Amino acid sequence: MVQRDTLIKDLNKYLDVAANPEHNGLQVQGKNQISKIAFGVSATMALFKEAKNFGADMIIVHHGLFWNNIQTITGVFGQRIAYLIKNDINLAGYHLPLDKHKVIGNNACLAKLLKLKDLKPFGSYHGQEIGFIGKTTKSYDIKSIHNLLKGEALFFGPTKIKTIALVSGGAHDMLEEAVLAKADLYITGSRDEYITEYCREAKINFIAMGHYNSEKLGIQALMNYISRKFKVQTKFIDIENPF
Repeated sequence: MVQRDTLIKDLNKYLDVAANPEHNGLQVQGKNQISKIAFGVSATMALFKEAKNFGADMIIVHHGLFWNNIQTITGVFGQRIAYLIKNDINLAGYHLPLDKHKVIGNNACLAKLLKLKDLKPFGSYHGQEIGFIGKTTKSYDIKSIHNLLKGEALFFGPTKIKTIALVSGGAHDMLEEAVLAKADLYITGSRDEYITEYCREAKINFIAMGHYNSEKLGIQALMNYISRKFKVQTKFIDIENPF
């Protein structure tokens, strides 16, 4: 068991919340003593209900309820907050801090999964580079990478992949940056209509894993970090989402 404020203070420091512009950290306050924590990608009612069934005192997500905007507590948004308050469940969210973290971030974990080397920061967002570009440690076939990551793929670049740029989430608009960096493959979560022809003309491969699926690794790594450091029970709850 750990005190809520002790846990949040540790996470805020470890994830360098102060360096990020959004509202990260504790978003909805519940009970003070934490013995069970549920983890998920996005703060949704489906996740909240599964967390309650688990007996969670806290839920930690990548996509929280609050960003920088002011929002009335009505409709679906209000129902989500009311459910957490009624059940005395804390909610904490870590967005950009969990994308860019060099050890447990979404992009760091994806780079590790692909066994990339010579990593360099890549993908500028609000003045911060949140992704990575790196070299493969072995000769990857583009289709074998797609089989590993799933999602949607465009095969317009080299068959053998040597350089990969990656940014998790909704970052298809960083494709041009990947082309300028001479990547053989760009990996992200989302895609848009213009992506197909841009990839064809630029002769680059592209994989869109799905925004949700590209951001599972970081929250799971954060769960492992907490499990090792604090005496709490943890559970990752996967709410299926192809987008």
